[in-house]
Amino acid sequence: MTFSPEPTVSVKNLEVVFSDASGVVHALRDVSFTLPHNSFTTLIGVSGSGKSTLLRVLAGLVEPTKGEVQFNKRQPRVGLVFQKPNLMPWRRVIENISLPLELENIPKEEIRARAQELIELVGLEGFEQAYPRDLSGGMAQRVAIARSLMQDPDLLLLDEPFGALDALMRERMGDELLKIWHARRKTVLMVTHSIAEAIYLSDKVLVLSPRPGQIILELTVDLPRPRTPEVRYLPAFGDLVHELRDCLSEENNPSNLTGKPFPYKQEC
Repeated sequence: MTFSPEPTVSVKNLEVVFSDASGVVHALRDVSFTLPHNSFTTLIGVSGSGKSTLLRVLAGLVEPTKGEVQFNKRQPRVGLVFQKPNLMPWRRVIENISLPLELENIPKEEIRARAQELIELVGLEGFEQAYPRDLSGGMAQRVAIARSLMQDPDLLLLDEPFGALDALMRERMGDELLKIWHARRKTVLMVTHSIAEAIYLSDKVLVLSPRPGQIILELTVDLPRPRTPEVRYLPAFGDLVHELRDCLSEENNPSNLTGKPFPYKQEC
């Protein structure tokens, strides 16, 4: 895989503060990182640490209070996949996938051809005319991923896309996601709560502290690609899992839940 010297996106000193029913919420503080072109990065942290808020900032859905997000092009395309597929129940699979391009001035034949290509990429041949009610959870998420790829995004954001699946299906979907990533060469940032999943999928893992979220670890995953299930049994994989678990356990310690800035960011 070829990496561009210029990252797809750079985040600098990002801070997000907003108000809700309980008062002022300091969601993110002084968050800085880069996403190299064509890289796969995972984001992990305890619930409420600002992971989803960070993805929504990158998607342009939330305005940061401070800091900046810089893309490597003037008008970047960003795809966003949520934990729930959010498919339109009255539209068939191919119609759900085609939706992002229907409002653009693109011939219907071209839209259908691109949708069919993505259906084959995510392994849903034969289900083009199925309705969402007829799909399993994993199949519905494949439709959501295909729909997000329809506009050929520069950045693909995945917000815990496999969180509602059982453990075996989650592993299978991880393998499918890697196949799609290798085929389409997208820059990916994915939120997960699974330590093993974060290690297995990514080139780098970013760890957010408890609220206000700060990146307190950037863990490089130097494991061979393409990844296969056997990678999980390598001693190096186990070492990375232990390192990430130790970091998360330390940040969950009540003595760290002070809301004060962390003194440093560790890089591995």
